[in-house]
Amino acid sequence: MTMPPPRLHLGLPMWANPDWRGGLYPPHGGSDDWLSDYARVFSTVEGNTTFYSGAPRPSTVAAWARQAPPSFRFCFKLPASLTHEKRLEGIEADLEAFLAALTPLHDRLGPTMVQLPRDVGPEVLPRLEALLARWPTELPCAVEVRHPEFFHKGRAEMALNRLLITHGADRVMLDVRPLFATPPEVRAGLARAQADKPRLPLHVLSTGDFPLVRFIGHLDDAINEQVFTPWVERLCLWIKQGKSPFLLVHTPDNRQAPDLARRLHARLAERISLPPLEAFAGTSQASLF
Repeated sequence: MTMPPPRLHLGLPMWANPDWRGGLYPPHGGSDDWLSDYARVFSTVEGNTTFYSGAPRPSTVAAWARQAPPSFRFCFKLPASLTHEKRLEGIEADLEAFLAALTPLHDRLGPTMVQLPRDVGPEVLPRLEALLARWPTELPCAVEVRHPEFFHKGRAEMALNRLLITHGADRVMLDVRPLFATPPEVRAGLARAQADKPRLPLHVLSTGDFPLVRFIGHLDDAINEQVFTPWVERLCLWIKQGKSPFLLVHTPDNRQAPDLARRLHARLAERISLPPLEAFAGTSQASLF
């Protein structure tokens, strides 16, 4: 099978966000076309719905398959029932059922994220190894850890990284530096986001072919621009190495996420050839009047 050429996949934490009416989406009308409008601009999305609700219904998956173009990539999260409740123990049947439910989208799956809770440390590594050994080789996988032991550059982190490299899985890189660049009282809306996101060091390491960066922006554009600068070189380097990185752009309440993603795309396009982003549907309609 011929591998597709390396490319950047750029997206947001979701596509169903009414706050994006009049920007990414038309100002009026329902949400039935939101995924189509979203996928016209962005090439991937972080699928948090499966983390909270488990496998979607067949009719829902079929609708997503109809609306998403072949080049689009969904980055779903493994359900919390498997990662946070069962903590990867005895989940073989659940994993098979979850991946089977997504069968109509298997040609459009980016890295499925295995997000582990903050209190799960090195003791999970044997269970994680068993999970990755069962993972279908044709489906990308990425693992996000949050326990401090995985950020000390000691035995636990080295064992984790070796495990991921062995199985070709990627380590999710959660960049919260912009979010925590100022105290919450400096700008309204920061406190909740800072409480929700773990404040962990950033370890930049590509352990597979699909490096996945979750960039958690600030409300201050100058802070985002400054923190993102080193990522420009790194993302371009991965593409030149034949990898296809995924960049998922957040902001504290995600209202500004589409605009921030567009600005970051423009920064990258100054360094490497990228397809232009389409105009936002709401912006296009506004220009008609």
